[in-house]
Amino acid sequence: MTDYAAIAARLENSLKLTLPPVAVCFCDYVPAQIAAHQGKVAAGCVFWEQAARGAFATSTPDHELCAVGVYTHNLANPPPRHARELASVLQVMAGMEYVREEDVATIAVRKAPAKHVVYAPLKETPLPPEAVLLFAHSRQGLVIAEAIQQVDPQVPPALGRPACAVVPQAINSGHAALSLGCCGARAYLDALTDDTAVWAFPGAKIALYAERIAKLAMANDVLGRFHKLRRADVAAGKAPTYADSLARLQD
Repeated sequence: MTDYAAIAARLENSLKLTLPPVAVCFCDYVPAQIAAHQGKVAAGCVFWEQAARGAFATSTPDHELCAVGVYTHNLANPPPRHARELASVLQVMAGMEYVREEDVATIAVRKAPAKHVVYAPLKETPLPPEAVLLFAHSRQGLVIAEAIQQVDPQVPPALGRPACAVVPQAINSGHAALSLGCCGARAYLDALTDDTAVWAFPGAKIALYAERIAKLAMANDVLGRFHKLRRADVAAGKAPTYADSLARLQD
């Protein structure tokens, strides 16, 4: 069995994350020990932030105020008004040329419908996650991007609106993806500050990503100190070789 607690600890320690990694699990049946979500949220992305504090299960009605999220996650049995709500929001966005008709076809949608989505901290996920989410700032994102290129290998896509599409993007492609958020997610999520973005990983490969992230985080730390020493030496009028700087680092 996959040790998700160990993987989560590795990611948190390597990247010094503010929020723990979040597991996103699609299922037709909710594990008995997982409570249903309580209360209303304006958008499904709010669940990501809440899940950092503990596990809960959602169904389509919990997402119904977010027509775009119901669409991208392909949630089963949407309410009758869903089609009207989705058409309405797309019409408003099209009027501003924010989402044009030809853009809609490029938005990732999870292929199979699901009755429930269970959100949980990765360390205590009750199910194998289909996607794992990390909130990361630019320095953390540097390590993540370098690690992803060693696992996939390819340059991870950077997505804009809608933020929720990053989940099906990672699931459908089998590769990690970056979401810069969208104006809605940035309005609803306190964790999505101006210097923060969301990374989504296909759950089946999260151990591989975590292993490479740990290696790259260590390498970035060492090389960062190496380059700071070189900067200081050059500023002092010296002309160090790489061997000189390496010797200084080892000292």
